Amino acid sequence: MALLKHFRWAVIPICLGVITTCAASNPQPQTQPSAIAQAKYTTGQNGYRWANVSIGGGGFVTGVYPHPLQQDLVYIRTDVGGFYRWNPTDKSWMQLNNSFPVSKENYYGGEALAVDPNNPNTVYIAAGKYPKLPLKGTIFKSADAGKTWTKLNIDLAMGGNEDHRWAGIRLAVNPANSNIIFFGSRYDGLWKSADAGATWAKVTSFSPSLTEGVGILGIVFDKRSPGLVYANVYGDGIYKSTDTGVTWQKIEGSPKQGQRIAVANNGILYVTHQSGVTKYNNGTWNNITPNSKEASFNALAVNPSNPNVVIVALGQSVSTKIYRTSDGGTSWTEMKVSLKHTVPWWDDYMFSVWTSAIEFDPKVPSRVWLTDGNGIWQTENINANPVIWTNYEAGHEELVVFSLAAPPKGGVLLSGTADQDGFYHNNGLNAYPSTRLAGISQWSHTNRDTFSIAYSESEPLRVVRVGGARWNSNFTGATSTDGGLTWQKFPSFPANTMPLRVALSANNPNLFVVAVSEAKAIRTTDGGASWSAVSGLPNGPKGPWYWGEPLAADKVDGNTFYYYSDGKVYRSNDGGASFSLVNSSVPKSEWVLDKLKTVPGAKGEVWLSLEWNGLFRSTDGGNTFTKLPSVESARLFAFGKPPTGSTTPALYLYGKVAGVGEGIFRSLDKGQTWTSIGSQQNPIGNGPVVMEASWQQYGLVFIGTAGNGIYYGSPDS
Repeated sequence: MALLKHFRWAVIPICLGVITTCAASNPQPQTQPSAIAQAKYTTGQNGYRWANVSIGGGGFVTGVYPHPLQQDLVYIRTDVGGFYRWNPTDKSWMQLNNSFPVSKENYYGGEALAVDPNNPNTVYIAAGKYPKLPLKGTIFKSADAGKTWTKLNIDLAMGGNEDHRWAGIRLAVNPANSNIIFFGSRYDGLWKSADAGATWAKVTSFSPSLTEGVGILGIVFDKRSPGLVYANVYGDGIYKSTDTGVTWQKIEGSPKQGQRIAVANNGILYVTHQSGVTKYNNGTWNNITPNSKEASFNALAVNPSNPNVVIVALGQSVSTKIYRTSDGGTSWTEMKVSLKHTVPWWDDYMFSVWTSAIEFDPKVPSRVWLTDGNGIWQTENINANPVIWTNYEAGHEELVVFSLAAPPKGGVLLSGTADQDGFYHNNGLNAYPSTRLAGISQWSHTNRDTFSIAYSESEPLRVVRVGGARWNSNFTGATSTDGGLTWQKFPSFPANTMPLRVALSANNPNLFVVAVSEAKAIRTTDGGASWSAVSGLPNGPKGPWYWGEPLAADKVDGNTFYYYSDGKVYRSNDGGASFSLVNSSVPKSEWVLDKLKTVPGAKGEVWLSLEWNGLFRSTDGGNTFTKLPSVESARLFAFGKPPTGSTTPALYLYGKVAGVGEGIFRSLDKGQTWTSIGSQQNPIGNGPVVMEASWQQYGLVFIGTAGNGIYYGSPDS
């Protein structure tokens, strides 16, 4: 529950503004055949299988880790999507911790990762999205390259989606002795294990001045000198120990706001920081900042076979510049780039946005990896001019989903997402969409959101969506007459108004009601040309990180709309112009996932899910509700196409069924009995926030998440 209340910027902290291309880098687009992702299914119960809807990434990858011993063994960590391993055979990414259930969803935050440099099979992850949740972060160990995990006995506040997640290497294994591991925490100082993670103890001899929420940002060992280790304490400086962490000394003159540190194989320490780039050699600090006009630098890579070759990138920027030196920083060259896209809807503006990490591949000369706010890039020749970068996104489905629609006509699925707007899944579920949704922003390369999508019951190709750009508070919406293929921006929309949810009249596609953030709902009767206030409703909840569905249109009567808030159900009988309280006896809930939905073909039938309070049904327009005795908890639910020979919609539930337990279920008798269809291998535990089912294909159900994109479940047949 607390996860979503503390949810912050999902992919990139949007204070960005318009994303502009790196003109100085002169990116030259190159074409490459569009990849069709190979669906990786997990087996569900009772004949179901589950897989990610192929979208093509779009999430913040905060670190990349090639193993020094084994070629093509590469890991990434993400802020809200967990951890992945590279599959060189099909050039895809395998999600490594998707077996964590929803009760462990905090573990999908990637605070840190470390490989054992002496053993390719051993890898550690520090997992935790948010520091203030009841379930603290922890460290896991795998002895089989991430196939299975063992939780270690260390529980600390972590913030994989918090400040400075794009910087630092907090977790490190000693190359001279794999039993020794250090972890630099955000709040609780430095921790050490001397037995390969079995036990941990705080290093009490190390007590620097910590910047709250950032703390010890980086740990790095000098491979040449056993016992020599450096610690980057953000806001304080760089410390070193010559006895493997028993005692520590601050290095005088060290940068106070270091972001990344790296030791070359000649012992020189390089530091990127918010005032430039510095190197430390034989007790002396030297400023080697590439361009005196630029300040904050973050990403840092030193060639493992040539200590004079170093790459750095600007810090938190929407058009990050990348510099290379071959003489240890005496001179620098800004790197020109040429881009190859494996995802059709990616454009050049998505390269190097908030670059987080750059790493040389230690086993393949000239190969370099780069990660940023949108995903993962690789070049096979860092020495080329321009450098050709290719994005590899297969399997990395890290989007945060706000809304889904699966109408009876048109595309099988429409999605509304954070940052990338959303998609008409015109190529099916196992192939990338051709383009992002259009119509909300005049700039195709800006980060924007679609908060809600709805279609008209009588004319399902008439679709409306609302959203906008968080970075400049410019919100609006768009309509479509072809099921979401093309869009027309609203002719007008009230300024400084954040729309959260939209509901269309069942038989008048020009009439829709919009619930807005912390203000009164509004409505239009002319497709968005003009707007008027709705009376009778409380102010809407606070957005944008809100996944409730309080507003719904009756699926038969085009003048009837429903609204839920704070234990009260409201109804409008005049096309949404005014609402009246019709029920105040349903449970009050503060959960941000409360869902109110109506049923096609059933006038006045309203369903309401209230998490641990259960699932409720009304057949009289919300005047009375009956709780389903079979459902002990209802996080998400959805209606879909009935099976052949039936007129009763299939009902799907993400929740807890009496006598069965937690999971994903389907009912064909309005919730009297349930069939379990979920997967034990992948319980979809990373913030399941929205559920819809297909009205075109019986049995097909979708679950949108707050960090792993969209999953779909379908019968094997």
